[in-house]
Amino acid sequence: MAEPSKVIHVRNVGHEISENDLLQLFQPFGVITKLVMLRAKNQALLQMQDVTTAVNALQFYTNVQPSIRGRNVYIQFSSHQELTTVEQNAQGRGDEPNRILLVTIHHMLYPITVEVLHQVFSPHGFVEKIVTFQKSAGFQALIQFQLKQSAVTARNSLQGRNIYDGCCQLDIQFSNLDELQVNYNNERSRDFTNPSLPSEQRGRSSQPGYGDAGGVYGFQPPGVRPVGFPQMDNAAAIAAAFGGGLPPGITGTNDRCTILASNLNTDKIDENKLFNLFSLYGNIVRIKLLRNKPDHALVQMGDGFQAELAVHFLKGATLFEKRLEVNFSKHPNITTSAETHEYSNSNLNRFNRNAAKNYRYCCSPTKMIHLSTLPQDVTEEEIVTHLEEHGTIANTKVFDMNGKKQALVMFETEEQATEALVCKHATSLGGQMIRISFSQLQNI
Repeated sequence: MAEPSKVIHVRNVGHEISENDLLQLFQPFGVITKLVMLRAKNQALLQMQDVTTAVNALQFYTNVQPSIRGRNVYIQFSSHQELTTVEQNAQGRGDEPNRILLVTIHHMLYPITVEVLHQVFSPHGFVEKIVTFQKSAGFQALIQFQLKQSAVTARNSLQGRNIYDGCCQLDIQFSNLDELQVNYNNERSRDFTNPSLPSEQRGRSSQPGYGDAGGVYGFQPPGVRPVGFPQMDNAAAIAAAFGGGLPPGITGTNDRCTILASNLNTDKIDENKLFNLFSLYGNIVRIKLLRNKPDHALVQMGDGFQAELAVHFLKGATLFEKRLEVNFSKHPNITTSAETHEYSNSNLNRFNRNAAKNYRYCCSPTKMIHLSTLPQDVTEEEIVTHLEEHGTIANTKVFDMNGKKQALVMFETEEQATEALVCKHATSLGGQMIRISFSQLQNI
C-alpha cells in the first residue's frame, strides 16, 4: 500500500457515478475538502480533511468492498499529499478563478443546447460566448462570462445541481482558456456579442454529434435540490432544448405517461413488437396486453413528454394491416402483475444513451429505415435477405459512418417499413444485434 495520504485515489468510476455518490461513500469518515472527477480515465481524486480520516476510510474498505450503483470501485492512497490544480484535466484549472467555465453534464436525459445553457447561466452575469462539444468525459460546454466575478458566482451557485429534476447534473470547473473562439451561431455554439456570424459552414451537416451523452437516471441525493428553474417544466424550455421549437402539434406540457394502443392485429402483435415501435419515442417502463380486449394494449413511457411524442407520431399508423389507434390512457401507470412485461431496466431502451440525438430523430413512420450496429463485413444481399419477408425493398445503401457500418433500406410503403422495424429491431444479423429506426430521408 502506498504511503498514507489524505488524498484518496478511486478507480473504476463509471459515467453513471456522480460526485454526490462518491461523497456519500466517504462522508461517514470525516470532512471532504476537495473532489476531482477524472472522467476521461474513469477515476477520481478525493481529499479528506486529514490523514487520519483517510486511513480510517481505507481500513474500512479493505474489509468491505465499496460499490456504487452496482459497480465495484477500488480505492488506494494517492501519490499526492495535496490536491492542486495540476490534477485537474487539461482544460480545467479547478479553483483558480477565470471568466470561462468548463461545464460537464452528467446523467443527461434531455437535450442540452446553447439556449438551455444560456437560460441557466445568464442570471449570474452577462454571458458572452458558449461552445458545446462531446468528449470522452461526456457532453461538455465552455461558457465565457464578461466578468470573472460572474463566473465565480455561477460556479458557486450551480455546481453539483441539476438543470432538470433528477438529471442533467452540472459539474463545473474554471477553464484555463483566455478567450473562446466561436465561428458559428447555432444550437451548438453562440457568440452573443456578434449576432451576425453564419449558422453553419456551407455544405456541412447541421445534425449535432452528441455521441454518448450519458444515461437515464432518476437519482436525486438526499438534501440536494435541483436547480429548479420553474421555466424548465414548461413548453418553452423544452422547445429551447430542441433548438428553438418543438415539432408542430407537440405541446411539451403533457404529464400522462401511459398510452392506450388499440385496433391491434391480435394474430401478429406481442409486447416486444410494441416495445420496438414505441421505444422510438422514449424509454418504456412496462407493457400490458389486455386479455379482456385482445386488440388493446397499455404502454407506459418514461415521462409525459415521451408519451406525447409517441401519441403524436403513431396515431393512425398502419401495422400488420391494421390502422392503429393511439391515445392517452386514463390510467396513470400500469400496475405490475403476471400479465405485464417489464422494460424499465432493459438495455434495449433507446434513450439510455444518445438521448439528445434520439429526440431529434423522432418522426412518424416512413418508407425508409436506418440500420446501425451492423457487422463490419455485412453485405447488401445479407441485409435484403434479413428484411425482404416484410415487403418489397425498393433500394438499399450500405455505408460507413465514423468507422461503423450502417445501412438505409427503402420499402415501397410505410406499412412494410414499420413491420420490418417492429419485427427485426434488436434481432441478430451476422452475430450482432442490430438497431433499426425510421429515417427522414426521402430517397437514397
